Amino acid sequence: MCSLGGFKLTKWISNSRVVLESIPDEDKAKQVKNLDLDRDKLPHERALGMYWDIENDIFSFRVTVNNKTLTRRSILSTVSSVYDPLGLLAPFILKAKQIFRLLCKAQYGWDEEIQVELSKPWQKWLKDLDQLARFQIDRCVKPKNFGRVKTAQLHTFCDASEEGYGTASYLRFTNDMEEVHVAFVMGKSRVTPLKVMTIPRLELTAATLAARMDKMLRSELQGELLESVLWTDSQSVLKYIRNRTKRFHTFVANRIAVIHNLTKVNQWRFVDTKNNPADDASRGLSIESFYSSKGWLQGPEFLKKSEAQWPSIPKELGSLLPDDPEVRKEAIVTSIVTCKMEKTPTSKLLDYYSSWNDLKRAVAWIMKLKTILLQMREKRKDDSTDLGARQDKGKRLKDQMLLLNMPTANALRLSVEDTENAEKAIICHEQRQHFKEEIALLEKGKQCNRGSSLYKLDPIIDAGLLRVGGRTRKMAMPTEVKHPMILPKHSNISKLILSHIHNQVGHSGRGHMLSKLHQRYWLSAANSSARRIIKNCVFCRRLQARAGEQKMADLPLDRITPDLPPFTHVGIDYFGPIEVKRGRAHVKRWGVIFTCLVSHAVHLEAASHLDTAACINALRRFICRRGTIKSIRTDRGTNFIGTQKELEESVKQLDNNKIKQTLLKEGIDWTFNPPSGAHHGGVWERLIRLVKKILHSVLKEQTLDDDVLHTALCEVEAIMNDRPITTVTNDPNDLEPLTPNHLLQLRTNPILPPGLFQREDLYSQRRWKQVQYLADLFWKRWTREYLPLMQERHKWNTIKRNFTPGDLVVIIDENAPRNTWLLGRVVKTLPGSKGLVRSVLVKTKTSTIERPITKLCLLLEATD
Repeated sequence: MCSLGGFKLTKWISNSRVVLESIPDEDKAKQVKNLDLDRDKLPHERALGMYWDIENDIFSFRVTVNNKTLTRRSILSTVSSVYDPLGLLAPFILKAKQIFRLLCKAQYGWDEEIQVELSKPWQKWLKDLDQLARFQIDRCVKPKNFGRVKTAQLHTFCDASEEGYGTASYLRFTNDMEEVHVAFVMGKSRVTPLKVMTIPRLELTAATLAARMDKMLRSELQGELLESVLWTDSQSVLKYIRNRTKRFHTFVANRIAVIHNLTKVNQWRFVDTKNNPADDASRGLSIESFYSSKGWLQGPEFLKKSEAQWPSIPKELGSLLPDDPEVRKEAIVTSIVTCKMEKTPTSKLLDYYSSWNDLKRAVAWIMKLKTILLQMREKRKDDSTDLGARQDKGKRLKDQMLLLNMPTANALRLSVEDTENAEKAIICHEQRQHFKEEIALLEKGKQCNRGSSLYKLDPIIDAGLLRVGGRTRKMAMPTEVKHPMILPKHSNISKLILSHIHNQVGHSGRGHMLSKLHQRYWLSAANSSARRIIKNCVFCRRLQARAGEQKMADLPLDRITPDLPPFTHVGIDYFGPIEVKRGRAHVKRWGVIFTCLVSHAVHLEAASHLDTAACINALRRFICRRGTIKSIRTDRGTNFIGTQKELEESVKQLDNNKIKQTLLKEGIDWTFNPPSGAHHGGVWERLIRLVKKILHSVLKEQTLDDDVLHTALCEVEAIMNDRPITTVTNDPNDLEPLTPNHLLQLRTNPILPPGLFQREDLYSQRRWKQVQYLADLFWKRWTREYLPLMQERHKWNTIKRNFTPGDLVVIIDENAPRNTWLLGRVVKTLPGSKGLVRSVLVKTKTSTIERPITKLCLLLEATD
């Protein structure tokens, strides 16, 4: 058939010599073209690591492992190189999958080198992999000389554990002599998800996999098979499958539905764990256990016996327990009597709509329908007294049909008059709900009480509506302007009208809104109501809302710990690029600033590139010159302040994980500030501007080479470290201001108490006393003069509302117009030690990002 379609199949090979003789030589495989089929042995055939011994019709495995650096990627590559489509080696391969799962749980990167402790089980598994060459299995599931197959039945076993779950499928043959043969067909093994799951759920997942495996095998085998049997050692799963009355939670319900669609309830049977071969696929086996275990490839012994001797379902299986965690709790409806009065249908209708126009249209249609129904009733009354009432029933039915169609032409659209009548009806209803006493008095011709909020308005009733009387009755203006309709203060209708006016005036301010409002309505305390509408308007918030704020945090411990060597705790940042001449070409260099978080001393380095290697080299040069450091604080690469576009794009390529691992080897803790949170690193961010200013004053407009650049950075560093960090006074008797050089160089002319040292203190064996005293003097002055300056909070002095999960926010992007800023929803807060939130995780339409609250504008608070 294929050759007729132009697809001629070639390279044929078979374990039958008769078949090979019938194939033309040009269509045979290269290995058998020149064979003497009467004398020579048939060759071996290989397919992706699986060997087929054609002469003996046996499958075997030979896997070659290349020496690679031990990483997650190399482990996955090695495991995937074992080509085992039938799952013959599933228990053995599961051990490697468990190692890979452990690395994923430890959050190793794809190319991150594995530690020695975690590499030991992998090395043992690799040694076992070399012993796979001893594995052999017959290709044919039916043995020779078995005779005619009388019956064939598919048996699938499933099991699960905390480490994995799997299935094993077998074919059970019987011949005319009632002999039984069980052959392995296919196996599956999978590791459990990283998310912790209960054992009953894992057992149910394995049962679902077994049902799907059974369906697939029955369609592929395409033979006459008896009804399949599926085995599990979980009584919970059997209870779930047999249940017909209880409702389950979504996870269990979905999988039970799959099992019921693919299998019947009576196909499922119970097997104890000892006789369940799928137990090997759920726990994994070493190579020694794999070879010694006969149950995996040969199946359980009871399958070779008659069906009467198979395991039966335990009598104590019973039904589901009422407190099973997977069973949905039955809803119990209780009624609670409260003193709150139930809303009328009219009030529910008025509260249902959130748009003033939509509400008016809805009420207008209701009133129009009411008018039509009233007209129809009057028409029927007229017809009942007419002489035509004595006509036959058919004539009267026809007239009634014409009567029903009569108002259709006018009911197709709403007129302006309809909406105005609806508006008056709505306001009239609200007035009678809120101003019952005032309306009752006015209808009797009396004035409102002095305690009424309408007393000063001198209200009047006009056509059932409560209007402002006021003092402008003689003004030549329309009635609606002279006598606007009075609106209740705390009414949903008032809010809808104010929101409608706010949209009409293009989201303008309160003055414009109130001017428009008073042309038709009068609202008590309209100023505060308008302010509330503007405050809650999402559109206005998006354009005008301020960035989030929270009380400034206390200084971290590494900012206020004295008596430590300089640069024990540092902050790092990049600045540049700086153009440097090299030969005839111009190249870019970047500056790296290291700031001591305690003494504010500065160390400058030049970096030739913005890659991981250059960053690590700069750190190594710094450590070699300044000594060991304990901790590093730095921005995440995307928010370096004052850098050019090249820096913002290139810094994203820094391999932060690799740098951090390098630092951990040196015993250094590396802390990242939140993305785009420049103020979190203000201690070094504000020094970059000063560095640039000094650098420009030193270099002016010169074109540098690398040598001059290094010299210039050293000069800038010397100037920066000579700046005062304490208050400068005009009193000549005061000590000179404290500078970082007092700690770095123990000089810059420090004024010492007279007579402190003797002549013998200058000798080499006593010089350490002078050095130690100068260092102590620095820290005493630092504690007494500098540290008190850090007490005050210059801004963010009060505690504000914390951002909470569910808040709708706008993410500030200073490089884009405000109306294009992304919307996001807070999914997680990152509170500080005192419970104040200064950083959150925000989910946008594309990803989930971390941002400080100063880069977020709150639109809508989360609702409980």
